[in-house]
Amino acid sequence: MPQRLPQSVLFCCDHNAVRSPMAEGIMKKFYGADTYVQSAGVTSDMEIDGFSIAVCREIGVELERHRARSFDEMEEWGDDLSSFDLIVALSPASHRRALELTRFFHLEVVYWPIMDPTGPVQARQARLDAYRQARDQIIDHMTERWGPSGKDTAPTPC
Repeated sequence: MPQRLPQSVLFCCDHNAVRSPMAEGIMKKFYGADTYVQSAGVTSDMEIDGFSIAVCREIGVELERHRARSFDEMEEWGDDLSSFDLIVALSPASHRRALELTRFFHLEVVYWPIMDPTGPVQARQARLDAYRQARDQIIDHMTERWGPSGKDTAPTPC
């Protein structure tokens, strides 16, 4: 049975350039503005990944304007992790960091094991397929936790 949508959720991964921005954009598109959604990384040393932009565009999710930020930058800019109802970690490193940063807060931190599609260099089509697989894993976790979005989310053919 699907759970109720949280009032606020933070998605996190290693660099806030691939998985967590995809999750942030997908959540906003699928579930609307009733939930405050942000994303962060353990570090923010990369720009948004072009393949993430491409595979999200296929389902009507816009990521072009995303700017990577880290947990440390969130804190510097005045964002308080304790203000989130839920933190969803999409990588082992971000899960460890989220647990470390929230050990004194009463909030839920969950781990969704989403594959890292950035692996070894491969042909463009194979790389796009890996990114689609990560995107679809995120969608599957969201649907399992919060139910179907009610929006048309089928990927468009390439």
